[in-house]
Amino acid sequence: QVQLVESGGGLVQAGGSLRLSCAASGRFSKYTVGWFRQAPGKEREFIAGINWWSSYRTYYADYVKGRFTISKDNAKNTVYLQMNSLKFEDTAIYSCAASSIPSNRVLTTPEEYDDWGQGTQVTVSS
Repeated sequence: QVQLVESGGGLVQAGGSLRLSCAASGRFSKYTVGWFRQAPGKEREFIAGINWWSSYRTYYADYVKGRFTISKDNAKNTVYLQMNSLKFEDTAIYSCAASSIPSNRVLTTPEEYDDWGQGTQVTVSS
């Protein structure tokens, strides 16, 4: 089990950028780490993931490909989500999560993740 803390959210104009951080209290080894978001009145949706079991393979939801990048700093035990070309519809609470499922397949549903951070608000003004 790991404890996760997100940071880096805030208010940004459309077209701007933010970098979110997900810091872990324990080691991130042998975990898949994913970023999710939830807007008011909507279900939580998958954004991006990075998988230890597949040599840190990264994968993305179609709606963020080319705009968002997930990365990992092992020395800092932190996973990042770089978000560029932000749109009004990107406004949501962003959360990171860790999955201990020992698989190299893509994990995109919240139910596949064990530990969650508290979330950070991202607001994009139009």
